Amino acid sequence: MSNFACSLEYMNAKYIFVTGGVVSGLGKGITAASIGRLLITRGLRVNVQKIDPYLNVDPGTMNPLRHGEVFVTDDGTETDLDLGHYERFLGKHLTRESSYTMGKIYQAIIARERRGDYLGKDVQVVPHVTDELKNVFRAVGKNADVVIIEIGGTAGEIESMTPLEAVRQFRKELGPQGSLGVHVTLVPQLSTSGEVKTKPTQMSVRELNHLGIYPDLIVCRTAPEVQLDDEVKEKIAMFCNLDSTREVIHTPDCDTIYQVPLILKEQGVDDLVLKKLGLKGKTGDLSNWRKLVDKMLYKNGRVPKTIGIVGKYATAPDAYISVIEAVKAAAHAVDTRVEIKLVDSEEIEQNGVANLKNLDAILVPGGFGDRGVEGKIATIKFARENNIPFLGICLGMQMAAVEFARNVAGLKNAHTTEINPKTPHPIIDIIPDQKGVEMGGTMRLGLYKCNLKKDSLAHKLYGKTQISERHRHRYEFNDKFKSQLEDKGLVFSGTNPENNLVEIIEIPTHKYFIAAQFHPEFLSKPYDAHPLFVGLAKAMS
Repeated sequence: MSNFACSLEYMNAKYIFVTGGVVSGLGKGITAASIGRLLITRGLRVNVQKIDPYLNVDPGTMNPLRHGEVFVTDDGTETDLDLGHYERFLGKHLTRESSYTMGKIYQAIIARERRGDYLGKDVQVVPHVTDELKNVFRAVGKNADVVIIEIGGTAGEIESMTPLEAVRQFRKELGPQGSLGVHVTLVPQLSTSGEVKTKPTQMSVRELNHLGIYPDLIVCRTAPEVQLDDEVKEKIAMFCNLDSTREVIHTPDCDTIYQVPLILKEQGVDDLVLKKLGLKGKTGDLSNWRKLVDKMLYKNGRVPKTIGIVGKYATAPDAYISVIEAVKAAAHAVDTRVEIKLVDSEEIEQNGVANLKNLDAILVPGGFGDRGVEGKIATIKFARENNIPFLGICLGMQMAAVEFARNVAGLKNAHTTEINPKTPHPIIDIIPDQKGVEMGGTMRLGLYKCNLKKDSLAHKLYGKTQISERHRHRYEFNDKFKSQLEDKGLVFSGTNPENNLVEIIEIPTHKYFIAAQFHPEFLSKPYDAHPLFVGLAKAMS
């Protein structure tokens, strides 16, 4: 499809570009998702996209300690964690079109160059890279009234200059009322003088102006105690070329990220967006969203229950952000207060299970590699032997099977071949037709079906006999050991119908012991908690 034809196909979509300045981590993703939530309540079809400036093809091989969790879509795309926020706020399932890195953009361009598609021309950042980015922008506009595109990084960074140049060109092509720029920036207050400083915002916007980009709305991030009075807003509006102080939006830190749509609504952001884009919408109704937030903030007088999430990234909550949000959603669904404690599995491995003794429930999430694995196995044994509600996810499920094999079925050296290729009891292994394939080539990614055993705990939790869940793993349970573990009381309650791979295991004699090969947290929503997490919340309440 030519660029012109692509433009005609998606020319009806309006675009909102969300950029950031001063520092990273200000909440561009939450801002984008919140604006999307507001526009959905106004009856508009909304799609979203994230452009990350780094040269990795996707976040799949990136360290969660530095970058947070890898989120996975139905179609098996490994993405930035912001896509999880998008899905939870917008209530929709996204695809590979919603996640691009500059690495993926360059990969596509180089592949074309090697094929000779450029007919011997010099391949340059402008126009070839920027044209590729603009095609990506257009593609996500299909069947949408508004597309919200978050540009990763901050204004002024070298790596962000190319996507921002593409934004400049694209906004010019869209013409008046075709697009809108939202810039998220830090407004600090000096502790010594108490002064609110607008200079960082001014400098950040100036960086964008130098690139030919002029924001229409400035979202000012502050500490909760900071107030932006009229004088401060007037100063920001004047130096940032805004038409009115109404276009200076204040979003202080709050108790839950789900308050942000309400904060934006109170400042009329949806009305401003519709007016600037020349759109009409129905009256927005956030009453159900407000009820959800009220429920999240209501303390209900109960003593909170403590759940331990035991993994090797205990110092980085973003590495488990979807798990954390799923736990919170389940607690709200059953009207239980919950406190989440991140526990380092390496510490358990080195010092024992003392840190687990005051927990009301235990969750072992996914992960890769051998670091902290024996600590996870010790954790699962502690939960099983002490009848503590337990949920295992992905690697957590695999280690639950290994622990059961070692300590119940008597297979003392049982392990996964991912960590010990020479184990005499490979409870977890690569299925035979995948052996010899290059590492990563056999990753099971995306949505797969799972049949549930009738009258099992899984069947009761889901209320149906077939489900579909998202996966991200390579190794599988080894069916050669299935009968041995079944004889000792382990129930294999979920299997993939296409290849009979084990998906769910459980111990029916336990208060609550269930583990899944898939990632249920990716399908949990704040207003639609996932059954496996709801079961865990009920068991510990």
